[in-house]
Amino acid sequence: MSVDTETSGPGRFTALRTSLSEEFAAQTTRLKQLTTAGDPSEADNRAALLVATRQSLEHISGALRRLAEGTYGICEECDAPIPSERLEALPHARYCVACQQKRHG
Repeated sequence: MSVDTETSGPGRFTALRTSLSEEFAAQTTRLKQLTTAGDPSEADNRAALLVATRQSLEHISGALRRLAEGTYGICEECDAPIPSERLEALPHARYCVACQQKRHG
């Protein structure tokens, strides 16, 4: 997913919002599929996929919330702008690299 952080104005994050919304819908569909009855021998696999899918939905919804609030791209710890390169690699990033490293040593 590519993030256009260089554009300014009202349409600055339109493509990102669309992309995140599409990914949210895809992950929601995946979650529904994983929660339906499946092969009992695959229960461990399914459980791991459920955890990963729920975490992905949490990350995406957080990014969409920050976009709506106007706080997207601002570190939640130090209030510094998160570099565009980091947002391109990790669109749901909540922290700048320095603060993320402090949080997870």
